Amino acid sequence: MTDVIHLPNGHCLSVEPVFGGLFFKPSELNVHSAVFPKGWTIILQSEELVDAPNSAEGTTAQNADGKSTPKKLHIHKFSKPTLQNDCLFISSISFPSTDDFKAPASPTRQIAMMLWATLYWYFHQTEPSPFVTTEASKNTPDNGKPKADWRIKIKREGVFRGRNLLPKLERMGLIYSENSAVGASSDNTEGWEEMFTSRRAFWQLSPRLFLFTLSPNANPLSIPGSPYGSPVGSPSHTQTKFEHSGVDLHGFTPSPGPQTLLGQHLLPHPYASGSHLPTYYPPPPLQYINTNGVRHPIRPKPPQQGETFYTRYISSLGEQLSFRVASLSDKPVVYNGLESSFSVGVIPSPSPPHTLTPAPEGTDTRQMTDVQLIHKWMNDPRVSKSWGCDGPIEVQEKFLRGNLESKHSFPVIGCWNGRPFGYFELYWVKEDLLGRILNAGEAKDWDRGVHVVVGEQEFRGAHRLSRWISAFVHYALTADYRTECLVLEPRIDNERFIRQLEDNGFTREKQVIFPHKTSWYMRYKRETFDGPAL
Repeated sequence: MTDVIHLPNGHCLSVEPVFGGLFFKPSELNVHSAVFPKGWTIILQSEELVDAPNSAEGTTAQNADGKSTPKKLHIHKFSKPTLQNDCLFISSISFPSTDDFKAPASPTRQIAMMLWATLYWYFHQTEPSPFVTTEASKNTPDNGKPKADWRIKIKREGVFRGRNLLPKLERMGLIYSENSAVGASSDNTEGWEEMFTSRRAFWQLSPRLFLFTLSPNANPLSIPGSPYGSPVGSPSHTQTKFEHSGVDLHGFTPSPGPQTLLGQHLLPHPYASGSHLPTYYPPPPLQYINTNGVRHPIRPKPPQQGETFYTRYISSLGEQLSFRVASLSDKPVVYNGLESSFSVGVIPSPSPPHTLTPAPEGTDTRQMTDVQLIHKWMNDPRVSKSWGCDGPIEVQEKFLRGNLESKHSFPVIGCWNGRPFGYFELYWVKEDLLGRILNAGEAKDWDRGVHVVVGEQEFRGAHRLSRWISAFVHYALTADYRTECLVLEPRIDNERFIRQLEDNGFTREKQVIFPHKTSWYMRYKRETFDGPAL
């Protein structure tokens, strides 16, 4: 049976069993070919210590009474994940033709990408029971037993035998060792035989550290899905496709950095890179300023209007979840997909509406401007009861403009398969009104919060909420590793939403009193995050 992995950068990999292991290769679902290595084979096994009373080999383990029992290592074929007994290594790599693609500038980076994609597949498998059964806990009911993190060992075999490879992967944060000593061994191999990673650690890594594409030998404009458009006066087949598709590419606010096509500004996705290198950048040195008497770090610039900054395929729903910055454009923001920076999954825009004209009832939300979307949602009695932002469309246009000009937050549109479903605001807590209400020192420098409106009735429900709220936690914790929590402050009478947040890992800290409401201050802490809802 073949599995298909939908990676966050829009590419797909297929996973199929081969003799002795699993083979990963670019899927036929990819719009463009050979953007990934041709494939690699992993050996995935499960190991466990079993009693060996008559064996002279193996190891010993102590039981609850302190007595030593002979044990031996039993290795068997992987069938389903175990809590901490699985191990893997990459046994071989298939490289694409050098006629089409250059060898990677950093082989270590390429191997890290393959290991990351392998772990992405592995941690999408059925979660094992978190409860640990030992001699001491064997008679304890499962719900009362100790818990442990879901881990997988990375063996120093196959491709990982390289002298410096595992140390480099460890410095990237992809693998770990509990042995933090230098070691007295002269060959510097001490401690590198027991490497592992955990689901908790994996989901707190930014995918942009590892995902990139191969550099073409040919002119990049000839490669389908190239993230950059043709120079002026040099039409490509992609340009021709747009000329005949009726797709409206106007309406994006010019700013430094976007590519151009047909003279119009286009927005790259988070993984688009003309250099074909990972797009993660470490945080800059700390500098502090004061805003309204609050001392806080200088904040990084948010993504630009219309730009998608988070996307992930939700396997349980079979849909792509994405978050993008809201836009004041008088044209609908085109859903680009991620297979290229601008060419996939778009739909034609309707005739240009006036900027402040409400959309006719029944209009497809994909054909509405963001101002029209927010106008529709804020005038829903269910929403206006909480937000108080109903009224003519000029009210919502002013509201959105003010939030785009905010220095401590930015407005977000959430989409399922490109269909807008809600409005959100991501903010830094310390400069927010909430931060000023909390006790001194309670709001930390990098705490983030989110305000929530799910406007489309068809996208409400606990099963979807768990996916998008955990996605916001995932984004906050990977966008800046200094962020220790994501907070919400729902009004105390919104009991249903509060219970749903608790079901998804948030805790009620205390009640806080705003000028306009009393709310529960709720937090999701980094230390409790072990991955987004899949």
